[in-house]
This record gives sequence, C-alpha cells and structure tokens, in this order.
Amino acid sequence: MPNTALKAARQAAGFATQQSLADALTRASQQLGMSGVEVSVRQIRRWESDTPPWPGEDYQRLLTHVLRQPIEDLGFCAPWSRNLPAAPSPTPPSLPTALRGALPRPYGRAGTQPGTVGVDYAIVTEAHRRLYLSVAPAALHRAVAEHAALGTALLGETSGLARTVLATALAEALLLLGRIEFFDLRQPADADATFVRALQSAGDADDSLLGGAILAHSAFVPGWDGKLEAARERMRAARAYVRRAPASSEVLAWLDAVEAECLTRCGDHRGALALLRHADDVLADGTGTISPDWFTWFSPTRLHAFRGNTELRAGLIPQARTTLERTLAELPTTDGKQRTVVLADLAAVEAAARHPELACVLLIQALNQLAVTWYATGMERVRDVRQALTPWQGSEAVRQVDDLLYSWPAMLSSLQR
Repeated sequence: MPNTALKAARQAAGFATQQSLADALTRASQQLGMSGVEVSVRQIRRWESDTPPWPGEDYQRLLTHVLRQPIEDLGFCAPWSRNLPAAPSPTPPSLPTALRGALPRPYGRAGTQPGTVGVDYAIVTEAHRRLYLSVAPAALHRAVAEHAALGTALLGETSGLARTVLATALAEALLLLGRIEFFDLRQPADADATFVRALQSAGDADDSLLGGAILAHSAFVPGWDGKLEAARERMRAARAYVRRAPASSEVLAWLDAVEAECLTRCGDHRGALALLRHADDVLADGTGTISPDWFTWFSPTRLHAFRGNTELRAGLIPQARTTLERTLAELPTTDGKQRTVVLADLAAVEAAARHPELACVLLIQALNQLAVTWYATGMERVRDVRQALTPWQGSEAVRQVDDLLYSWPAMLSSLQR
C-alpha cells in the first residue's frame, strides 16, 4: 500500500505535485543552512511508495519543517521499531482506578516528550512572529516570555531531531523577545541578557545563521550606547557565524546596515555611508540563497530607511529627504512601526531645513500611527524632533503637536510602557 500519510500531508500543505514538494524541501535546506542537501522528485516518489525508506536525519528535519508534522505521522517507520513487540499498556492493570492515567507515559528511551514537541512548539513561535506586527508590545512580551520559559523547560526533556527543532524555535522566540525589549520597550539591559539566552539555544540547534542574527542584534545594545568597539566586536562575531552557513544577499546586506547604524550612532557617518553603499551592491549582486522564514525585519526598503537616518544625522538634508520620502512611499501598510520611525525622521529633516509647520504635520502623523502601533523607538525619534522644534514652540503648529504628545491617553500610555 502506498504511503498515503505522506501524500495526504503533502497535499494538505499545498504541494499538488511531488516536484513541488521536492523544490520546497530543497529551498528549506538553504534556509536552514544545510549546505549541499537537495531533494529530488525521485526521492519523494520513494517516500510515497509501498516501502518508504527511513529518511536520514537531515531529511527528517526538512520534512518536519516544511510539512509541520512529526516524522512518525508521515507514514515512516523507524528500522529499530519494526521488529519490536507491541508496547505494554502504560498503566498496569494492578493500579487502583484513581491512579490510572496519573503516571507520565514514556515516549522514548531518551527524553519524556513526544516526537511532536518540536514542531508543536515551532508553530506557536511562528504565530508570535506574525503577531509582532499588530499586537501591543507589552502584551506580546508577556506571551513570548512564557513561551520561552516553556521551551527552556522542554529542552531538557527532548532528544534527537525533536530537540533540534525545539532549540531552533526557542532561539527564534528568544530573539523576538529581545527585539521587543530593545526596540519596542527600550529595555536594553534586559534585551542584552535575552540575546545571550537566544545564542545558547541557537548553539543547541547548531544553527549558525540564526546565531549570527542574534549576535548582530546584540550589537545594537552597545552601538546605541556609543560604545563602538564593543559593537564592532559583536559584529565581527556575527559575520563569522554567518560565514559558516549559506546566507542570502538580504542577510548580508542587513549585517552592513546594522553596523552602519552603530557607526552612525557613534558619529562615524562617513564609515556608515560606505557600509550602506556596500549593502546596496550586495543586494544588487545577489547570492542565489533564500532568506530563512524568521528573517522578517529587513528588505531593500528598510535599507533605504537606514540610509535616510544616516544622511539626516550627517547633515545631508536634501539627500535624506529624497531617501526618506522614497522609503515612506514603498513601506507596506502593515509596517506601522517602521512608518512611525520614517515619519519622525522626515519631520527631523524639515525641522533641520527650518520648515516647522511641515515638521509638525509629519509628527502628528507619526503620533497617530503610534496610537495604533506602539513603538518605543519611534516615540524616541518623535521626542527628539520635538526638542529640535523648541525655537518655534510658541507657534500654533507646535502647540498642536504638544496637545497630541501630552494628551491623557498618550501620556498614560507612554508612562505605563
């Protein structure tokens, strides 16, 4: 009888043909940094045959990653379990009725969790990744922190492929937690500690690409604090990790952008602009490698946002205006947090150009966006611009900004967060 379980899972996941699944698995191998692992349609045909061979560990990871089901539910039978006698009932008949079902069922020789635990945990991690765009940071932080605590506890109860999948998802969850702490709540010390935990989990998963992303995020902490050498050291480590795995042009360009922002914050505008030009070249050349699913925070448009902020801080006002207006036009409507930052930077451009009325119009747009999607980094930019408008603070336009900036809801929301 053919392996109908795998065929059903393939079709349920949206892969109508064996070739489409083979292509998806090969793409996933690049995303997961599994260099040289490819899947052919002939391999899929063998897996869907009457006698499907037991997939190797790399193929198991790919199948569970793409189809979101444990390998045992995909119609495969481990070689060591084919000749074993049926497992005895986990609850011996001699137990009192009140105790039946109270003892934990062993799921394997190593670890107490079932083989599904990694996939199940990863599904929640992915959901949190999507919720980041719209859910209030304080609320999402609580949920992700609890999720990370659960993953940390489960890690000691799993083994083999399930542990690798779980550790990868936990590293991503902790990375998201650190991002919320640093960018959304402006708690850099907490974020720095969380990034260390994330790196430990990425090490458990042996995922160098994810480790590099975590290290690059950690460089923001000293970089925004003016500690350039510490930021540079973390960026050197991030680049070393990323070199160990196939990396997409977007990932490589983002590393340049992160280091450029650290240089910008520390006053080296020339060095930052050189890195941003290099990032443009990297994106133009391409690497042929696909970015991983978790890499959601960067795009060519985001690169323009980095450049516009650097041009602003370097005093290149006309160039910054052109770059930021282009960025604002290209941002997707779902990217409310970045929209706040770009609007505030454009307002800073107009304040520097001594156009206070236009700066106030842009600030009001940014504040209205913050009311929908809170972002502490965006509020910091808004306050910086308001400070720059001090020479015009008696004007009606600036008073309108203050009325919104210091309204009851905005003030309470800001203090609570």
